Amino acid sequence: MNNNKVVDLPTAVGTCRSIRSRRPVDTQIVFTNGCFDLLHVGHLRLLERARSLGDTLIVGLNSDRSVRELKGAERPVIPEAERAEMLAGLAAVDYVVIFDEPTPLNLIKAIMPNVLVKGGDWTPETIVGRAEVEDAGGKVVVIPLAEWYSTSGLIDRIVKLKGAPPR
Repeated sequence: MNNNKVVDLPTAVGTCRSIRSRRPVDTQIVFTNGCFDLLHVGHLRLLERARSLGDTLIVGLNSDRSVRELKGAERPVIPEAERAEMLAGLAAVDYVVIFDEPTPLNLIKAIMPNVLVKGGDWTPETIVGRAEVEDAGGKVVVIPLAEWYSTSGLIDRIVKLKGAPPR
């Protein structure tokens, strides 16, 4: 298990401070966030691309309550502790921080990444934390989505299969 990669906000902030103090000036801390419910290859590709943009990748993970607020009462399918464990098990991910707010703004302000990454379903103007990161000299990167992969699409396919005769 990689639970040492699942950290709280104070630990993440302290870790970022430590990384910046002992590494060269060009150290790049990358941040992305999401619900990551039903982890799929689209998520994996996004996280690997995000990690390639810097030295450390921190993933903000919406809590169960936050996911319900954003996606509805039936979500998440997978509880936050299990979603965090799955993310922590990926080589591309250095740290996972669960946040309970609807957006990761407070997390972004506290960590202040050099690179803020979101998937291609976002435009730069709609990315939470963009102004704060850019004002601090960082950059925002939008990574194109892997076609045909979405958690909602997977859930829809599973629901359609329910009740279908076994193959």
